[in-house]
Amino acid sequence: MPILKTSNVLTAMVAVLRVPEETAILAVHAALPWLRRSISAKGSHPVLTLFQRDDCHLCDMALAELAKARAPEFESVFLDDQPALEPRYGARVPVLRDERGDRELDWPFDAATVKAWLAESSL
Repeated sequence: MPILKTSNVLTAMVAVLRVPEETAILAVHAALPWLRRSISAKGSHPVLTLFQRDDCHLCDMALAELAKARAPEFESVFLDDQPALEPRYGARVPVLRDERGDRELDWPFDAATVKAWLAESSL
Protein backbone atom coordinates (compact mmCIF):
# COMPACT_ATOMS: atom_id res chain seq x y z
CA MET A 1 0.00 0.00 0.00
CA PRO A 2 2.74 2.58 -0.76
CA ILE A 3 0.36 5.10 -2.33
CA LEU A 4 -1.61 5.31 0.91
CA LYS A 5 1.42 6.66 2.72
CA THR A 6 1.40 9.75 0.51
CA SER A 7 -2.30 10.41 0.06
CA ASN A 8 -4.63 11.41 2.88
CA VAL A 9 -7.56 11.22 0.47
CA LEU A 10 -6.90 7.60 -0.42
CA THR A 11 -6.17 6.69 3.19
CA ALA A 12 -9.52 8.19 4.26
CA MET A 13 -11.41 6.44 1.48
CA VAL A 14 -9.96 3.08 2.43
CA ALA A 15 -10.28 3.55 6.19
CA VAL A 16 -13.55 5.46 6.51
CA LEU A 17 -15.51 4.26 3.50
CA ARG A 18 -14.02 0.79 3.71
CA VAL A 19 -13.46 0.51 -0.02
CA PRO A 20 -10.63 -1.56 -1.49
CA GLU A 21 -7.44 0.37 -2.24
CA GLU A 22 -7.88 -0.23 -5.98
CA THR A 23 -11.41 1.26 -5.89
CA ALA A 24 -10.15 4.33 -4.02
CA ILE A 25 -7.35 4.83 -6.53
CA LEU A 26 -9.74 4.52 -9.48
CA ALA A 27 -12.23 6.94 -7.91
CA VAL A 28 -9.63 9.60 -7.26
CA HIS A 29 -8.02 8.89 -10.63
CA ALA A 30 -11.30 9.59 -12.43
CA ALA A 31 -12.17 12.66 -10.35
CA LEU A 32 -8.86 14.52 -10.50
CA PRO A 33 -7.24 14.94 -13.92
CA TRP A 34 -3.95 16.18 -12.46
CA LEU A 35 -3.71 13.01 -10.37
CA ARG A 36 -4.29 10.95 -13.51
CA ARG A 37 -1.14 12.48 -15.05
CA SER A 38 0.78 11.89 -11.86
CA ILE A 39 -0.26 8.24 -11.53
CA SER A 40 0.43 7.49 -15.20
CA ALA A 41 3.88 9.01 -14.84
CA LYS A 42 4.57 7.01 -11.67
CA GLY A 43 8.26 6.30 -11.40
CA SER A 44 9.26 9.17 -13.66
CA HIS A 45 10.86 12.30 -12.30
CA PRO A 46 9.36 15.75 -12.71
CA VAL A 47 10.88 17.71 -15.55
CA LEU A 48 10.92 20.93 -13.50
CA THR A 49 12.89 21.67 -10.37
CA LEU A 50 12.41 24.68 -8.13
CA PHE A 51 15.52 25.55 -6.15
CA GLN A 52 14.57 27.36 -2.97
CA ARG A 53 15.33 27.90 0.71
CA ASP A 54 13.43 27.33 3.93
CA ASP A 55 11.72 30.45 5.29
CA CYS A 56 12.24 32.38 2.04
CA HIS A 57 9.55 34.95 1.27
CA LEU A 58 10.68 35.21 -2.35
CA CYS A 59 10.36 31.43 -2.66
CA ASP A 60 6.83 31.64 -1.26
CA MET A 61 6.03 34.30 -3.85
CA ALA A 62 7.51 32.10 -6.60
CA LEU A 63 5.33 29.18 -5.48
CA ALA A 64 2.27 31.43 -5.71
CA GLU A 65 3.19 32.50 -9.24
CA LEU A 66 3.76 28.87 -10.28
CA ALA A 67 0.31 28.02 -8.93
CA LYS A 68 -1.26 30.93 -10.84
CA ALA A 69 0.49 29.75 -14.01
CA ARG A 70 -0.76 26.20 -13.38
CA ALA A 71 2.77 24.93 -13.83
CA PRO A 72 3.13 21.17 -14.15
CA GLU A 73 4.37 19.10 -11.25
CA PHE A 74 7.85 20.05 -10.11
CA GLU A 75 10.39 18.89 -7.60
CA SER A 76 11.42 21.25 -4.81
CA VAL A 77 15.09 21.25 -3.85
CA PHE A 78 15.96 23.15 -0.70
CA LEU A 79 19.48 24.56 -0.72
CA ASP A 80 19.53 24.33 3.07
CA ASP A 81 19.77 20.53 2.61
CA GLN A 82 22.13 20.63 -0.39
CA PRO A 83 25.33 22.57 0.44
CA ALA A 84 26.96 21.46 -2.83
CA LEU A 85 24.39 23.52 -4.76
CA GLU A 86 25.07 26.69 -2.77
CA PRO A 87 27.74 28.08 -5.15
CA ARG A 88 25.44 27.73 -8.19
CA TYR A 89 22.08 28.79 -6.74
CA GLY A 90 22.83 30.45 -3.38
CA ALA A 91 22.42 34.07 -4.47
CA ARG A 92 19.82 33.30 -7.18
CA VAL A 93 16.98 31.49 -5.40
CA PRO A 94 14.27 30.92 -6.26
CA VAL A 95 15.23 29.38 -9.60
CA LEU A 96 12.99 27.22 -11.79
CA ARG A 97 14.97 24.71 -13.84
CA ASP A 98 13.79 22.79 -16.89
CA GLU A 99 15.79 19.57 -16.63
CA ARG A 100 14.85 18.36 -20.10
CA GLY A 101 15.68 21.63 -21.86
CA ASP A 102 18.66 22.42 -19.62
CA ARG A 103 17.51 25.99 -18.99
CA GLU A 104 16.63 28.09 -15.97
CA LEU A 105 14.25 30.87 -15.07
CA ASP A 106 15.55 33.17 -12.36
CA TRP A 107 13.42 35.19 -9.99
CA PRO A 108 11.65 37.57 -10.36
CA PHE A 109 8.95 36.04 -12.55
CA ASP A 110 5.18 36.23 -12.71
CA ALA A 111 2.54 33.80 -13.94
CA ALA A 112 2.61 35.19 -17.49
CA THR A 113 6.38 34.86 -17.67
CA VAL A 114 6.20 31.29 -16.38
CA LYS A 115 3.52 30.37 -18.93
CA ALA A 116 5.56 31.82 -21.79
CA TRP A 117 8.73 30.12 -20.54
CA LEU A 118 6.95 26.77 -20.26
CA ALA A 119 5.41 27.17 -23.74
CA GLU A 120 8.89 27.54 -25.23
CA SER A 121 9.71 23.98 -24.21
CA SER A 122 6.21 22.47 -24.60
CA LEU A 123 5.99 21.37 -20.94
